[in-house]
Amino acid sequence: MAQVHRAFADFPEGQIHYRHAGNALGRPLIMLHASPGSSLMLKPLIGALGETRRVIAPDTLGNGDSRPPEQEQPEIADYAQAVLALMDSLQIEQADLYGTHTGARIATHLALTKPTQFNRIILDGFGLYAPDDLEEILTVYAPHKQPDQLGTHVMWAWHFCRDQFIYFPWFKKDSEHRVPLDLPDADYLHDKFVEILKSITTYHKSYRAAFRYSMGENVPNITQPTMITFAQTDMVRPVFEQASKLLPGAHCEVLPGIRDQSALRATTEAFTRFLD
Repeated sequence: MAQVHRAFADFPEGQIHYRHAGNALGRPLIMLHASPGSSLMLKPLIGALGETRRVIAPDTLGNGDSRPPEQEQPEIADYAQAVLALMDSLQIEQADLYGTHTGARIATHLALTKPTQFNRIILDGFGLYAPDDLEEILTVYAPHKQPDQLGTHVMWAWHFCRDQFIYFPWFKKDSEHRVPLDLPDADYLHDKFVEILKSITTYHKSYRAAFRYSMGENVPNITQPTMITFAQTDMVRPVFEQASKLLPGAHCEVLPGIRDQSALRATTEAFTRFLD
């Protein structure tokens, strides 16, 4: 495992925080995390992939330790623009792209709008939402929260973090929506919970932007070599078959995820084969 470092890039609007690892030579890999949380959730992959390449993984705007978006209702394009600004700051002209969940939507937008800057694309675990479901999800899934003196936001954040691994969507707590998987370990839940608390007033903006961005409409337009992959432990794993048909010629594969060292090794090897 390569050592994972932390850094900030300065901009007039504020700082973007990112994690990075690996060799500075060769084509770098930009890694974009899921919502909610931050690049901390990708740390095992950053370190593993950093053994063979340079990896840069920003916290998306309003998540982790990055500045919040300026817009009241930012869209995926605004989150993608922040990635481009970070690349300019780091003098990165070309890169490969990895994105998971919300990060997959940002990666898709970047692949479509800047095709000469991004060579190979990994889209890892993204939901496909029917119009009838979308209105409810936009309204309920990611509520706007504020700290209060009773600390109710703290308890809410813990259950929000945990319940996402028990039900999908998390607010439909019945047997029909039960996720048939084990919970992540307590350390992982704690780390995710802390990252959510950092961005408790802004985490919902990237979520809602992601839900408004249609992967069904946009993924079929990608022209770069693309890998569509879902982890066995992903709550949206059931849509893999549908997602794998979006882009003819894409390499599609279900992988074991990163919950233990064996799974991490297998997933890293699959990503490395594709990127190389």
